[in-house]
Amino acid sequence: MTVSGINKVILVGNLGADPEIRSTQSGDTVATLRIATSETWRDKQTGERMERTEWHRVILWRRLGEIAGQYLRKGSKVYIEGKLQTRKWTDQSGQDRYTTEIQGNELQMLDSRGSGEGDTTERPRESASYNRSTESPRAQAPAQSRAPEPHQDFDDDIPF
Repeated sequence: MTVSGINKVILVGNLGADPEIRSTQSGDTVATLRIATSETWRDKQTGERMERTEWHRVILWRRLGEIAGQYLRKGSKVYIEGKLQTRKWTDQSGQDRYTTEIQGNELQMLDSRGSGEGDTTERPRESASYNRSTESPRAQAPAQSRAPEPHQDFDDDIPF
């Protein structure tokens, strides 16, 4: 097998705003996410703690976009897998412009349910993911195994 190149992006970050949801003329859902990733280090000369934040534009299509619109909010922590794609468009003055964005094909919500901005309730940490390529949801167990609590109410509308 000959590999001519790999185009793969993996991000773990937080949403800087609620997802922007729109539909194409054919009815497909498209979600646009603004995700912040940060790195920190100590300056070798001053010992001062430094931080740099990078912003990423992520596009999610169809069911993955619907899930993002329904469950993600500003501040949500997410894992995104996808590929870089550059598209050309023309602005209002007729100038050609280029935008490079991430076409996401896998999304994992790393926060517990409902723990976006403004929700300070403590809940067990859970992770859920959805993979567009297999069109099937999957859930990941919490890192620590615990005995299930009796009388838990699982009557919710989360699709996974």
